[in-house]
Amino acid sequence: METIEFGHGVPPMSRLIYGVWRLAGDHDQSLSHVVEKVEACLDQGITTFDHADIYGDYECEAIFGRALHGHTSLKQKMQIVTKCDIMLMSPGKFPRRRVKHYDTSAAHIRDSVDNSLARIGVDVIDMLLIHRPDPLMDHHETGAALDALVDEGKVRGVGVSNFMPWDIDLLQSAMKHPLLTNQIEISLLNPSAFTDGQVAKAQMDGMPLMAWSPLGGGALFMPGSEVGKRTMPRLTAIGADFGVAAEAVALAWLMAHPARIMPVVGTNSLKRIANIADALKVTLDRETWFELWTLAQGKEVP
Repeated sequence: METIEFGHGVPPMSRLIYGVWRLAGDHDQSLSHVVEKVEACLDQGITTFDHADIYGDYECEAIFGRALHGHTSLKQKMQIVTKCDIMLMSPGKFPRRRVKHYDTSAAHIRDSVDNSLARIGVDVIDMLLIHRPDPLMDHHETGAALDALVDEGKVRGVGVSNFMPWDIDLLQSAMKHPLLTNQIEISLLNPSAFTDGQVAKAQMDGMPLMAWSPLGGGALFMPGSEVGKRTMPRLTAIGADFGVAAEAVALAWLMAHPARIMPVVGTNSLKRIANIADALKVTLDRETWFELWTLAQGKEVP
């Protein structure tokens, strides 16, 4: 498995990342089943696991942590990414919360990190991301809080998620440690990041990108959808040439870009998990890359 180097004391991370946001939604939430998923990832070199405090109504980190309790050898092989600042309305856990909002205060960031460390059962978070841009962010307070967490060794590195270039510049201006990644929505179905400055900013800064929803929520593969009708036949044909499924081709499309995009793939199917690394078997030339773009968008480039 190819790895991505971040430097600055952050361990290399696998080019493909397993996203745990669906753990709490699996019909089989047994701890042994979670361990099977983890082992299926590690067996193919997928060593990086993407969390957020809110996933599964604040349950996914805890499920993951309980499953790996006592499995020290597995924990030593993985890197943990998690996020904070989204405050969900959760009647069962936060009955007094009136509205979904964001919180990038130093107190909340620190509390969230402490809670994530306890739930996952690790001593350090390899990468902490601010989950969403906060219109009320005091970048000096937020930046100082992130710097302090790195200095204290609670997190090895920090980054952001869903930030536009100007959001990154604002936060970075108040920090001594570098922001190391931006996790954004990007796929064949949603390629706007390639043209709105997000990917360009990452390339300028030498910042690897993490891509959430890299398969467009599955719409690319739904024969009943208009985009599925256009893309599925060609994705399947290309996949057949390489002996892989259509999903692997869609992931390879992202990974073909020079921005070092790291797809974050989430599925509860052990069969699909076992085949995530098939994306590394696919090589796309420039014209095929644009052919898939054109099919997904339903029109040629200008």
